[in-house]
Amino acid sequence: MQSTAATYDPKDFRRALGMFGTGVTIVTTRAESGEPVGITANSFNSVSLEPPMVLWSLAKNARSLPVFQSADTWNVHILSNEQEALSNRFARAGEDKFSGLALDSEAAHAPLLQDCSARFKCKTAFQYDGGDHIIFVGEVTDYDANPHPPLLYVTGGYALASRKAQPIASEPAADTNTAYSENLIGYLMGRAHFQFLSGLRKPMADFGMTDVDFYVLSLLSIQQPQTPAEIAAHMAYTGTDIGAVALQSLIRKGWVEESPERERSLQLTPQGNEAILHVLAAAKAVETDLIASLGEMEAATLRNLLKKAIAATDPGLPKLWQAKT
Repeated sequence: MQSTAATYDPKDFRRALGMFGTGVTIVTTRAESGEPVGITANSFNSVSLEPPMVLWSLAKNARSLPVFQSADTWNVHILSNEQEALSNRFARAGEDKFSGLALDSEAAHAPLLQDCSARFKCKTAFQYDGGDHIIFVGEVTDYDANPHPPLLYVTGGYALASRKAQPIASEPAADTNTAYSENLIGYLMGRAHFQFLSGLRKPMADFGMTDVDFYVLSLLSIQQPQTPAEIAAHMAYTGTDIGAVALQSLIRKGWVEESPERERSLQLTPQGNEAILHVLAAAKAVETDLIASLGEMEAATLRNLLKKAIAATDPGLPKLWQAKT
């Protein structure tokens, strides 16, 4: 498909540009009065390694444009995936964007925000006219970075970065378009679940704890006391019968008891609390090893995708991490 400057649709052009994923940055400087100024921008890019140079652009109708045009220095902050709210804050006009924010820079220097994936201190090198934007090129005088996964922006929304996985159960050239293949989401989620649980089997066996025991004790460690009906409602996704027999077994093992505070409800005993904390500590150790293998970036993406998958398939289970009324 071809288009000309005379016929193309600006909105459609913007949507097409949105297919190119970018990082999200906040660029900061100070006005001549000393007032801090900052804006959210996804036009950041590298220019040169020798000397180290970067660029970004700002719309000609931006209120902060005169400040940046007269600034000798500015800082670029590559935002982490935990800084979506900060991105939105600096994208809005008409508010004190720096109110309550802790800064690492001295008052005379361009503001330096904390907890970003990377930060670049720059001095202005060039400014160019770029249609409806001004392009700023700066020489990097200092920088730092940390392992926080970066926040991305693509197709009009925030996104997370993730490296593409290699085949896990087939040869690279194998046909994965069969009815049951390693690309089946159910297979991938199920296998990941059971492989994760394999790291808990020994501590569970040490306590004589079954999977059903683990489900119920985990629930009560989050929110107690619970009635049998409430426990069954929370555990409905497991496909197991959390009925009177299972609950009586937990009582006989000394892990669960009737609550003196709420009629016909159950709570953990000290022994039950000790048992589940021991197993959950093992689960945390397995998770720590998994994150070390994946890296923080992929771990953040995994959590995000699992939450989206749960939301997409949720039959209406009660909220687990919410206060009882």
